[in-house]
Amino acid sequence: MTFNFYMPDIGEGVVEGEIVTWKVKEGDQVKLDQPLVEVMTDKATVELPSPRAGTVRQIHFKDGQICPVGQILVTIDEDAGAGKPAAAPARPADAHGPAPAAARPAGPASGASGASGAPATPAAPAAPAGAAIQVVDATAARERVLATPATRRLARQLGVEIGRVPPTGKHGRVTTEDVRGYQSPAGTPAGTPAGTRAAGSHATNGGAHGAAAPTTPGGPSFAPIAIARAGDEERIPLRGMRKRIAESMARSVHTAAHFTYVEEVDMTELVAVRDRAKARAAERGVKLNYLPFIVKAVVSGLKKWPQLNASLDETTQEIVRKKYYHIGVAAQGPQGLVVSVVRDADRRSIFELSREVDRLGDAVRGGTATRDDLTGSTFTISSLGKLGGLHATPIINFPEVAILGVHKIEERPAVRHGQIVIRHLMNLSVSVDHRIADGWDGAMFVQDVKALLEDPTTMFMEMV
Repeated sequence: MTFNFYMPDIGEGVVEGEIVTWKVKEGDQVKLDQPLVEVMTDKATVELPSPRAGTVRQIHFKDGQICPVGQILVTIDEDAGAGKPAAAPARPADAHGPAPAAARPAGPASGASGASGAPATPAAPAAPAGAAIQVVDATAARERVLATPATRRLARQLGVEIGRVPPTGKHGRVTTEDVRGYQSPAGTPAGTPAGTRAAGSHATNGGAHGAAAPTTPGGPSFAPIAIARAGDEERIPLRGMRKRIAESMARSVHTAAHFTYVEEVDMTELVAVRDRAKARAAERGVKLNYLPFIVKAVVSGLKKWPQLNASLDETTQEIVRKKYYHIGVAAQGPQGLVVSVVRDADRRSIFELSREVDRLGDAVRGGTATRDDLTGSTFTISSLGKLGGLHATPIINFPEVAILGVHKIEERPAVRHGQIVIRHLMNLSVSVDHRIADGWDGAMFVQDVKALLEDPTTMFMEMV
């Protein structure tokens, strides 16, 4: 019996996934729950297991291609009676649509065009004469419009009913260009956000300058640039984690209005405190570094300057001040820059923070980090540790409002009480979204963090 495995609805708001790598090839024998493919979404990278035991007949999407939710990923010729779970669907029912049908006749998949008018899903491969083809319905996800969250957000901003927009993207996906170029039934082109104020009014965005929120969440669109071959060179496909990093950084730069403020911090007293605490930490199995202290100082600063622990809801034009403190820690992973998230950092002790940072670091390096480990941060700290350099202008982890760059601690001469002395000095650089917070907010936040790091006694008082 031939079984079609559809791209499942991996997470809330996920409409497609990029094929990172196949663990099998056509003709391979697979067991039930054997890893089939690694898929990356804008939420996380997941490994999909085989829902059946059998032989891989056809792989429908290659490495690096985008597979929409509800499209056939792979076709498997089942082993008769082997590893077949009783009445198990290929994917869970969608809460927003009808439950999947157990089976339907062979032929072109119905409803794949959805409201968007996308082309129908290609028919499943022909089965041998007399063989039954079992097709598990991919639920209403296939009837929904295929579009990224950014495209959907843009459609809401422009007052466009996305289901009416003719798609031009790959696999019938609606693109941001489709939304911008859509003509309403009355002949009016999209382009004015719903609820836009009259000319001359000022949108409220938390800044003093009255700048309206952008209507292009992903930034401006540019024509692709072709790089001609000019000698010995290596060409590496831009996909997987590197592609996600590229998209995220470009969106942040083209959306948030960055400004950076830098300050020098005297870490001498904290260096001494950490040296004294290392032995006690080791007794508890904790390898103590400076990051937990910095996290504590940051949380204290965010409580005083809540504009930096916020996000802009572009659909409602509201500044969302968050009263929870999930601190992102940007670090280099095997596949590129990864932000792991220390949740409820305000409720953890220095030792607890150290354990959690170590756990997250091990999970990122080992490729076992979960979606919760990598999403939901409210403010990010970026540190290269001993390689941190003297100064940098970190890019905001959008849609957050600010990011703190932590640089290396080194002995340098400093003037104290009229004398030149050697101190352990470090620079901090904060990048802030000027749409939401002013220079004063960013500077005062850094000054408060500096005060706590320079006087650890005060930090411990703040923690009480």
